[in-house]
Amino acid sequence: MPGALVLGASRGIGFEFTRQYRDSGWQVHATYRSEEHRLRLRDLGVHPLKLDVGSVEDVAGLGWQLDGERFDVVVMNAGVFGPRDSSTQKPPDDPTFDLVMRTNVLAAMRLIPVVMPCLSAQRGTMAFISSRMGSISEASSSYGLLYRVSKASVNMLAKLAHVDYHATGVRVLALHPGWVRTDMGGPNAEVDVETSVEGLRRVIAEPLAYPSGQFFDYRGTSLAW
Repeated sequence: MPGALVLGASRGIGFEFTRQYRDSGWQVHATYRSEEHRLRLRDLGVHPLKLDVGSVEDVAGLGWQLDGERFDVVVMNAGVFGPRDSSTQKPPDDPTFDLVMRTNVLAAMRLIPVVMPCLSAQRGTMAFISSRMGSISEASSSYGLLYRVSKASVNMLAKLAHVDYHATGVRVLALHPGWVRTDMGGPNAEVDVETSVEGLRRVIAEPLAYPSGQFFDYRGTSLAW
């Protein structure tokens, strides 16, 4: 039975990844923060794992919880948007900067060495849920400045993880889910979460068509860094 680990599975895209992999017969481990979300994941029939990505202790504790586990896919999904009106004219304050960058970037840096052993044995795929808003080449507005900067950093992190781990057989992708109708994306977003995750799972499932070290959207379109 194939296995997946979804980091940041309490709601939205992460929860939908969890649901779709579970419905496809995968064994799924998924992280949560609150008791309400633990129960929701348990009732779905997956293995819930408590993780606050901002806690060094929780990240370290995840390592021993995963000792001996093997995954074909790890989805790095935990993240926050931050102030939508941040821009070059309105930079964030220190606490907001720390929250977004620690959640979106530092947490991923800390999690890579924790979960990578679970992937190496399977020669699996690590998928970073990024955003087209993190593309430097395609930047046309500073709206959502802090989120854009954090996702540009995530893209660099994905590229460097590819450089460091490709020789072990692990495939690393940066993925843009589209503008998705979730709590983060809002009700007016362009694509429903089911369609987005179905597309992302297709990209993850086809290593020959979508090679390691690249940036793709949920339709399989290659994106510029």
